[in-house]
Parts: sequence; C-alpha cells; structure tokens
Amino acid sequence: MLKNIDPLLTPELLKVLCEMGHGDEVVLADANFTAESLGRGRVVLRLPGADMQRACAAVLSVLPLDESVAQPAAYMQVGGSITGYRSGLQRAVIADAAAADPACDDSRWEAVERFDFYERAARAFAIVQTGEMQAWANFVFKKGVIADRMRA
Repeated sequence: MLKNIDPLLTPELLKVLCEMGHGDEVVLADANFTAESLGRGRVVLRLPGADMQRACAAVLSVLPLDESVAQPAAYMQVGGSITGYRSGLQRAVIADAAAADPACDDSRWEAVERFDFYERAARAFAIVQTGEMQAWANFVFKKGVIADRMRA
C-alpha cells in the first residue's frame, strides 16, 4: 500500500497511467464494452469489482487532465437520447470530478456518439474495463502535464 493512493489503483494501472504521455487517452469502460476487440494491440486492464463512479474518481485522483484542450474528458452519449441528455451516472461522475478539481467543470466534458467513441477507444493508450453494469457508462480522459511555471 502507498499513502494517499486510492487502493483501487492496482500496480498495473498506476504503471500505465504513469507511462501515458501528454495528450494520451485512457478509456474507462463498463462491463459490456468491447474492450478486447477495440483494444487489440493496446493495454487492456480490468477492475471487475469496481463500479464506474468509483473507478473514475480513483483515476482522476492521480491523472492530470489536459489543460490545452477545451474538453479533456468525454462520455459515451446515451443512444436514442435527446441532445444534452446525461444519465444519472454520467452526472454523478461529472459532479465528483468538479468537486475534486474545480477546473474540471461541466464545460470540460464532451458527449461522444457511440461509434465515434469506439473509434476513439481504438486509438487510446489503454482501456480499463470495470464491473459497471449500467449501459452507456464509458468515459475517456486525456492526460495533461504536471509542470512548474515557465521562468521569465
């Protein structure tokens, strides 16, 4: 165990998050996601006992989001829903992220259509498949940097 590290973050997952570079993306996927086929040739990890809200909170506790893009966080748009609709789970993940980091407010999140999400997942650095049983419970996070201010 390490101090101040969420115990849900396995050594393998911490290693992957650390290896990601600025602009790389990680997908957090529900239990029904096609992780193996979309992740072919990429890192696929499993957190089978974890629900999505908890998994997102754990990952975002150590992963800086990219500040150089308008929307470094995304979720899979619920199929057949009206524009702007978010499931209760999606709203909860977004609220948790904003509470932990005010810079991760509502405007920093993008809804991505299902097949566009699949294309994005196929290019991601890694896919982390959780035990979440709710449909459409898939998220993408683009890694940013942790850096000192530029010297004048």
